[in-house]
Amino acid sequence: MSHTAAIPGPTKPSDDEVPRPKASDVIPAPGRARAFTTWIDKRSHEDSGVRAALRRGVGKDLDAVPFMHRFVASWLTDEQTRNRDVQRAYYTVASLIAAQRRDQYAAAKNEAPRKDTPAGGPEEADASGPQNGPGPAASRRIFSRSLGHAFADGVIKGGQGSGLRESSAETRLNLLTRQSTDGLHRHLPGAVRQLRDRDVEVDWARLLVDLCQWRRRSATIKRTWLQDYHRTLQKDGERKAREQDDHQADDADGTENSGA
Repeated sequence: MSHTAAIPGPTKPSDDEVPRPKASDVIPAPGRARAFTTWIDKRSHEDSGVRAALRRGVGKDLDAVPFMHRFVASWLTDEQTRNRDVQRAYYTVASLIAAQRRDQYAAAKNEAPRKDTPAGGPEEADASGPQNGPGPAASRRIFSRSLGHAFADGVIKGGQGSGLRESSAETRLNLLTRQSTDGLHRHLPGAVRQLRDRDVEVDWARLLVDLCQWRRRSATIKRTWLQDYHRTLQKDGERKAREQDDHQADDADGTENSGA
């Protein structure tokens, strides 16, 4: 009797062998992130139903926000839907944008467009929905500001009577930088509310990108936030010192001229 060796079939790869998407496949490009946040801002400003649905998600887990999927899911790529951290970042930022006062939306500042500007403002015209991508205006806005910049701006406004005390801002920022991914999402609503209550601008697109990468690059992001905070305050201090020197020089010149 002859024995025929069985030909093995293709082996099924184990979970460890299944290639995972590269970071570049799931982290939104700055232009795409800004297109998303601009669109969420515009829709939340224009439609109270959208605003209510999105802000109900503040502080909630992905599985507890079925009312948000209609507005967020279409912005996620197939690769992003397999990355919980990235999904969570999109939903968190969308809910925080919607939780602002209606007059604080960027779209609210563009309600009276120029005659040569499409309705909705120059940026919104280029970011009208998920299918359009970042658009020309979003692509031009390369400059971004981290949450560290925002807290420094709050302190600077405090010097004008409407912002944050430096001790309060630094305490809150240091608290955020010590958080795990879960902790960061838990503490962000309070931190953002502290900023927005004082009309401090938050760069939502930059925050979205930072949240997407927190688990993998938190050390770098934390360092950047803290550096941005302290460098912004230092530059403001130097600016005020120069202005004071100029003022004193003007006063001295005036005194000399009057004496002559």
